[in-house]
Amino acid sequence: MAKKLFVALVLVLILAFTASADVTVRLGVTGSVYDEMWQSAKEILAKQGITLEVIQFTDYVTPNRALDDGDIDLNGFQHRIYFEDELASRGYKLANIANTFVVPLNLYSIKIKTLDEIKDGDVIAIPNDPTNGGRAIKVLATSGLITLREGAGFNPTKEDIAIYNKKIVIQELAANTIPSALPDIAAGVINDTYALDYGLKASDAVFEDKAREHEYWNLIAARLSDLKDPAKVEVYEKVVKAYQSEEIRKLLETLYGGFFRPVGWDEDLLAPFKK
Repeated sequence: MAKKLFVALVLVLILAFTASADVTVRLGVTGSVYDEMWQSAKEILAKQGITLEVIQFTDYVTPNRALDDGDIDLNGFQHRIYFEDELASRGYKLANIANTFVVPLNLYSIKIKTLDEIKDGDVIAIPNDPTNGGRAIKVLATSGLITLREGAGFNPTKEDIAIYNKKIVIQELAANTIPSALPDIAAGVINDTYALDYGLKASDAVFEDKAREHEYWNLIAARLSDLKDPAKVEVYEKVVKAYQSEEIRKLLETLYGGFFRPVGWDEDLLAPFKK
């Protein structure tokens, strides 16, 4: 009898330990700003037995590949149009599970202060990925440096430029390298996280991007296979709620030089996956 009681007690302890063991969620991001941005969420989740590991990537290509391969559980670095292009071009089985923020894609320079100072022959760098590159082309068009042909699509390329109002040279570079290229070029269109890592603020922009289209809302992504597991959906919902908290809303609205603006937090994108 004593032996049976001992075995039963051991089983109870094992079950209790298993039930109370932390769940770890690995989140892929790009840019050191995300470490601070997710800190409040990490603290909220820790009280719920969830350890959130924020894993840094240095480019925009790797995080979706790592997510699709199962090296991380979620990522949160990209806007919708980039995400949709990645799914279409690379065949990833991923889903958007939450909206986070929208940010501008501004034109920066350390050589000039205004657009009027841009001269014929000056080099302007833009991101070399199709979606951010297309958005950058639209920024240059809105600024008046170029004019797009009639009928240019939502995501134009250099071939859609009808007129160079200034005879600039548009150079396509990896998004994370444009800040370090600023000493060698007239200006560059730079993504928010890389601008912040380089010490730039929205107020430093030579020209401010004011586009806030739905397609440029940033998101949190998960694997479709994970979303078939109710237990993982429950955990991911807690991650989303921890991010879409009042603490992070205040952080987004007050810090980071005016870059990040919360959007779409009223949309429950996990609803189709709940059982």
